[in-house]
Amino acid sequence: MSSTPELFQRTPWLNGEAIEAKRAELRAYFHTTLDRYEQLFETLRNNEAYYKKPIALRHPLIFYLGHTATFFVNKLVLAGVLAERIDPRLESIFAVGVDEMSWDDLDATHYDWPAVEEVMAYRRSMRAKVDGLISSLPLTLPITWESPWWAIVMGVEHERIHLETSSVLIRQHKLEYVQPHPAWQPCRESGSSPENRMVTVPAGKVVLGKDKTDPVYGWDNEYGHHEAEVSDFQASCYLVSNREFLGFVEAQGYKTDSYWEEEGLAWRKFSGAAHPTFWIQQGDQWQLRLMTQEIPMPWNWPVEVNYHEAKAFCNWKAKTVGKPVRLPTEDEWYRLYEVAGLSEVPRTERAQGNIHLDYYASSCPVDKFRQGEFFDVVGNVWQWTETPMHPFPGFEVHPLYDDFTTPTFDDRHNLIKGGSWIACGNESIRASRYAFRRHFFQHAGFRYVISAASAEHHSSHYETDELLSQYAEFHYGDTYFDVPNFPATLAKLAITAMEDRPARTALDLGCASGRATFELARHFEHVTGVDFSARFINQGVMLAEHGILRYTLTDEGELVSYRECTLAGLDLKEVKHKVEFFQGDACNLKPILTGYDLILAANLIDRLYEPARFLTAVHERLNKGGLLLLASPYTWLEEHTKREHWVGGFKRDGENFTTLDGLKEMLNSHFRLLGEPQQVPFVIRETRRKFQHTLSEVTLWEKIA
Repeated sequence: MSSTPELFQRTPWLNGEAIEAKRAELRAYFHTTLDRYEQLFETLRNNEAYYKKPIALRHPLIFYLGHTATFFVNKLVLAGVLAERIDPRLESIFAVGVDEMSWDDLDATHYDWPAVEEVMAYRRSMRAKVDGLISSLPLTLPITWESPWWAIVMGVEHERIHLETSSVLIRQHKLEYVQPHPAWQPCRESGSSPENRMVTVPAGKVVLGKDKTDPVYGWDNEYGHHEAEVSDFQASCYLVSNREFLGFVEAQGYKTDSYWEEEGLAWRKFSGAAHPTFWIQQGDQWQLRLMTQEIPMPWNWPVEVNYHEAKAFCNWKAKTVGKPVRLPTEDEWYRLYEVAGLSEVPRTERAQGNIHLDYYASSCPVDKFRQGEFFDVVGNVWQWTETPMHPFPGFEVHPLYDDFTTPTFDDRHNLIKGGSWIACGNESIRASRYAFRRHFFQHAGFRYVISAASAEHHSSHYETDELLSQYAEFHYGDTYFDVPNFPATLAKLAITAMEDRPARTALDLGCASGRATFELARHFEHVTGVDFSARFINQGVMLAEHGILRYTLTDEGELVSYRECTLAGLDLKEVKHKVEFFQGDACNLKPILTGYDLILAANLIDRLYEPARFLTAVHERLNKGGLLLLASPYTWLEEHTKREHWVGGFKRDGENFTTLDGLKEMLNSHFRLLGEPQQVPFVIRETRRKFQHTLSEVTLWEKIA
């Protein structure tokens, strides 16, 4: 095996008693992770490589160089640990863009990407800032969800995730943009592939889900509790090798529609795929694309494919052998883990698997790392499962990263298990749960199982989060106590006030679940909905994409009722092509969000951490003569807005100073107040017998300068 002079540091335990030793460990963990990530980008041949997209569905690599750095700052500001940003412009540009989320704008013309050196200078500034926090921030052990240190650990683990995802993008880049690097050397071993065979896994029980007291960092989806009885099944001893998968290619598997699931067939026809994406055919010879080079096909390495290809192979195999062949479920993978006698990656010696960068910067032969009666239950490549991402009972989102997992609760992201050669930190632990769109490529392959039991799907089709369900009902549900729908009412007020003004574009800022965004599209040519919470935006996205939204409502105690709404039922189906949704911070909006004829900000200003930053700059986003509609109950609370940032609601010079007074003071230099404020009521249903009834003051402002 290749020599490794030093192990890439494992994720620290978050408990202990030696405070200063823990600080030193966390500092090393932070810096070694950033060093390794920046070293990855040294495989890019020139600056042009940073700005050319490796694939259409992702940003160019300059984004990912900046994204992980701005993540630290954005989360530390949100956690209240950093009082000031380093560079608001970069922190806006690099904020979002990991998965191909519908609210993530991937149009390159919308981005004025900064120079590589500017991003590297930003990374150095961020390093110094976070290093200072590691030195000075009060530290109490254990570090828990509620600790400000959780945000620092979260940033490091986020960077480690992108160490892997960025390596995949580099692998998908044209060879002219990449170069070999001594720190990223692939495995040199290859040979004939072993004949795969089936090994019986006895029935057993799996118990999954982490407790909040677990001393190792976890992402939100790992917590909760799940138990299952797993029937006996057979599993392939090895991961499917390139040679084994060649049988499917040579059997015309990519041309036989019956082997492909409906979604997979649509992907195959759209992509024109005729073989795995990292395979390159040269005459009658095959090559394999690695991260920075092409090599003669190592037939005994694991094949790397997306879910659709793995599933089509299983369907072909089932027909060939006359047995129920499929991918394993998440629960079955955990049975494999247990019968293989595996434990966590050791902290001071190399793993018994090709994982955590302990050996190579590539896959290796499928028969190299024995684990019990199997090989590569952990490591080498991720393994696709039949299981869509779903929450365990007891699931909670972390308030600092509410959209880490929730956007994947759509039955379109399948779990991958086991980790790859570059899966580090949290990715390498038993409890990790990562999911990707089924047509995406990672360093992922598969093994197959034979089982009489069908693969159980844990649907997350209904929104069950209490707050999200309340807002779904608030925006799209029933009317209570004869109070008209609030977002629709505001949209009608705005449209009426527009009169003969141009109605090209509108911005629904703080759009939440998106009802006003759709309603404004009845009048405007294009409407953009922006909200800080990706979880809220996802409801609007679901409606725009599928025309239907399902959710549960609390009736009493544990009793719930099930609801659904449709755009057709709201007479909004015809406008869905006119709306788009973005995630954004009203106090630090992306530069592209400008040139609007109307901006609607509903119940927003008293929930901003610094409303003056929004109010004193909002005129820059509006066309001259455009309208700003503000609605707010003015419920100023320290938990949302520090007292010194309130717009009004206090005494000034011994006299009452209202929020309207503050709005006039901040807006009068650029706006004219139209008419008198209006009081518009709204009702939010909490349970069948408990409701919030509130008045929101609505003011209309015309931009004059």
